[in-house]
Amino acid sequence: MGAWYWIGVFAGIGAAIGLAAAALLTRTVLALVVSAVVGAVLGYFASGAAEAVAGAAGAVLASLGAAPLVAGTLRRGGTRGGTAAIIAGVAVVAAALAFVPVLGYIEALAVPALGMRLRRRTPDTHAGLRSLTK
Repeated sequence: MGAWYWIGVFAGIGAAIGLAAAALLTRTVLALVVSAVVGAVLGYFASGAAEAVAGAAGAVLASLGAAPLVAGTLRRGGTRGGTAAIIAGVAVVAAALAFVPVLGYIEALAVPALGMRLRRRTPDTHAGLRSLTK
């Protein structure tokens, strides 16, 4: 396989790492940094610099994309452990699917797209009609 294949694999594995980090760690910034470092180190030691960049980019995009999903689940009454278990399972499946040609690239782009869609669907917080009762 060519270099494009391995770059896509590490982008998908980085996305899986970003998903797992967003679910397991409590702060979005911490999940972002940890997943980027792990994705970059894994890509660098396994193949090289291009794969390290792809792993870090996939991890950053996925942790940013998964943050609204995790926050929404916890806000609606989900437990931290249950949410982490489910999303960690999804991350394992995503890491396995990253070995399918081109699917790693799609994973790295699909997770942030899901996160942006969830952010748009979140209702704005405002006083509403309660301000008229005074």
